[in-house]
Amino acid sequence: MVGGVSGAVTRTGTPGALLVIGDVVTDVVARHATPLTPATDTAARISTLPGGAGANVACWAAHAGAADVRLMACVGEDSAAWHEEALRRSGVRPVLRTEPDVPTAVVISLVDATAERTLVTDSGAALGLGPKDWNDALLEGVAHLHLSGYLFFADTSRALAQAAMKSARAQGVPVSVDPASAGFIEGFGPGRLLGALSGVDVLLPSLEEARLLAGTREPEEAASVLSRRFPLVVMKLGPDGALLAEGGRTGPRVAAVPAGCVDTTGAGDAFTGAFLATRLSSRDTVDAAEAGCRAGAEAVAVTGGRPEPPGGGPRSGSADRSRSITDLRGEGPGISSSVRPESRNGPPNR
Repeated sequence: MVGGVSGAVTRTGTPGALLVIGDVVTDVVARHATPLTPATDTAARISTLPGGAGANVACWAAHAGAADVRLMACVGEDSAAWHEEALRRSGVRPVLRTEPDVPTAVVISLVDATAERTLVTDSGAALGLGPKDWNDALLEGVAHLHLSGYLFFADTSRALAQAAMKSARAQGVPVSVDPASAGFIEGFGPGRLLGALSGVDVLLPSLEEARLLAGTREPEEAASVLSRRFPLVVMKLGPDGALLAEGGRTGPRVAAVPAGCVDTTGAGDAFTGAFLATRLSSRDTVDAAEAGCRAGAEAVAVTGGRPEPPGGGPRSGSADRSRSITDLRGEGPGISSSVRPESRNGPPNR
């Protein structure tokens, strides 16, 4: 059975903390039932929600039962308080650096009638973290370090990620990475990214990311190739579940959980968060992958990339209105008016 690298526990026998370093993003999710019509309006249902791959992973880890989840990220001053509140409500301890002159990252997610999404990204402050922000003390009490793949696509944030990895290895803390984006991998270069990921213990790619990094289309072969570089590979296969591989050998496929699909935004993040949380507590890779598949099914049944916060109710700052996608232009710099018009800490003015 595939085992892989286990998370550490504290001296009391309880799981240590999960530290996620990644991105915090304002998600603008536009669900359109008909194909986009160029040069005119297309009716859509639009939601503005807190998101970001790293932040989503942290929230899903807390949702899956991890008792101590921390997120290190960079946000714009324009929406720092809004995002911090959302993270705390989800059970995550935010460690956020704010940029006074750069807005928080924004991702526009266009979700079609099949629930498939196309992303338009403005990285904003998300890649503002650098090696000067790292301190070995950030690993105090940490049993596992998870890095968002987006960090590796910019020089400064990549330097931070590699500094954190070096400290984690020195302290015996296992490291995982979700490669994050097939499109960014193509632009950055698969071989170059593989070199930057040297020393990672657990790689959690999607099928397309794995194909790019391994240079082969066949899922089992891709997983096998990558697991010769990384001790444990957990390949996310969407509706086909997950595939595990270790030391060049593929392990069992874990079946997906049937779900009504509304929006695929954050499904991979949900899998990763639940997988890491379960590994911290049970250390069993198959159990963790099954938990990841359950979380992925939960994620696709709602709009946006995060679980509902404890106690139910709307996610902090969420807004949902039926309107034309192109109406966003009519609001000019006032996107925040749809969320918290009374506060300067709503989603970023663009």
